[in-house]
Amino acid sequence: MEKIIFAGLEINKVSIKALFFNKTIIFGYILLALAVFGIYEVFLERYFSVAATAHASGLNPLAPGLKEAMKLAVFGDVGEVNRHIPWTLFIVNYMYMIYTGSGIIFLVALAELMNFNLVARAAAGFMVAGISMVFAGLFTIATDLNMLNMLWMLITPNMNAGMWLMLPLYCIYIPFVLFEIYLILTNKREWAKRLALPILVLSLGVDLVEYYIQAKLFSMNTARHLWTEFPALMFYFIISAFVSSLGVMGINSFLVHRNKPEYDALMDLIRRAMLFFVSVLGLYEIFGYMAVDKDWAFLILFGPFRYIYFAGYIFLTLALPFLLIVKQGNSILTVFASVCVVIGGFVGRYLFVYGGNANPMSNRFGVGYEKYDFYALSQSFNYVAPHLGEILIVVGSVGVCIVVYKLFDGLFSIGELRDHH
Repeated sequence: MEKIIFAGLEINKVSIKALFFNKTIIFGYILLALAVFGIYEVFLERYFSVAATAHASGLNPLAPGLKEAMKLAVFGDVGEVNRHIPWTLFIVNYMYMIYTGSGIIFLVALAELMNFNLVARAAAGFMVAGISMVFAGLFTIATDLNMLNMLWMLITPNMNAGMWLMLPLYCIYIPFVLFEIYLILTNKREWAKRLALPILVLSLGVDLVEYYIQAKLFSMNTARHLWTEFPALMFYFIISAFVSSLGVMGINSFLVHRNKPEYDALMDLIRRAMLFFVSVLGLYEIFGYMAVDKDWAFLILFGPFRYIYFAGYIFLTLALPFLLIVKQGNSILTVFASVCVVIGGFVGRYLFVYGGNANPMSNRFGVGYEKYDFYALSQSFNYVAPHLGEILIVVGSVGVCIVVYKLFDGLFSIGELRDHH
């Protein structure tokens, strides 16, 4: 393919139609269209919900929407968020995308420092996959904040708010990663290797700051005491993110390299790394449930979440992948394991966030933990299913990953191995 050289970077001379309207990217557009409809649904839910008026009361005084509006008018919101307004699935997807994306970038930078030549040669594609997931996570949280809230945050900045805590980090982290991709694409191996260490530190910084932000958000309502009591919770996020990251890398390798000579060796590296982190995560789960808050543990292990926990998380993330990759064999088994851990990793995030919400308690001074419910008698299990708008936006965030990755690939052929010199 004819190339254009700019700042040492070889850019494919490709038509607008081939770049923006190929089959893969059109599929990404379809997913983004679903997200746009989801944003519309969420906008209606937040700003045009039913109001308790005399006219509405006279027309249908027993309408469920009117009753809910009156409850809101009298009692206000519960905690830091009204759970009848879409919120929680956004946090699940945001955490999953950010941690998994930064995990991919961390693992690739680590492989660069440890002289894993094969991974270093394929680093461009992996790095772009990682940064595309970071963008997808930011897209999710931006739709959660919505433009009106973001405008208000800019006009009246609160430096202790989550947005102002993560904004400086991403303003540094994303340019660093993009510059690392530039160095890889221009075959500057020594400079790429030098930048790998700051990338490692920044990737850990993303995890640490994100953990702090999420803990801060959750601690605004002391019902989420799990964030401060779960043993070594930070390590759970990192280890589980590495498992999901390796799953994404396995799927990427299958889609990009399966017909190339390096495929089997690359998949075997991913298999061995996945086996290690799946084993570590399994040990962590055993340790965690022995020490975590017993009410939360019983809710997950024996309560309404038990089926999705054992079938959707333990089986998909730990048991089945371990059986598929414990012995070296056909690379297709690693691909199946990769799909399992990608799905199971998301289920794990879902369980953690929703499980933390479903067992609400308030830790009042002199009283201790108290169960509460919305405007009703207290009960031990509270759960509101995700709103359709939330689900569509989460699906649409996958479209962000696809579009970003394919644009990079169309311009720079990031799927090619590069022999650095």
